[in-house]
Amino acid sequence: MTTTLSQPEITFVDALTERCDSCGAAAKLEVTLASGGVLAFCGHHAQRHASELAKVATRFTAEDGFDWTAKVPAV
Repeated sequence: MTTTLSQPEITFVDALTERCDSCGAAAKLEVTLASGGVLAFCGHHAQRHASELAKVATRFTAEDGFDWTAKVPAV
């Protein structure tokens, strides 16, 4: 069975208070997953996992000024 996700919502905020789930640095991006979980990433890890995150997210929350390289799939 193939599940098709709609294009993720992207919201920008002044600041995030979470820490990166990979390394503990200040988060620049929070990702709400289609499975219901939420992950936070520093800039480095958000860039490293950009293509994978774009495939499984329903929502992104990014800090203003964060230049994320992900290509969010078109619907």
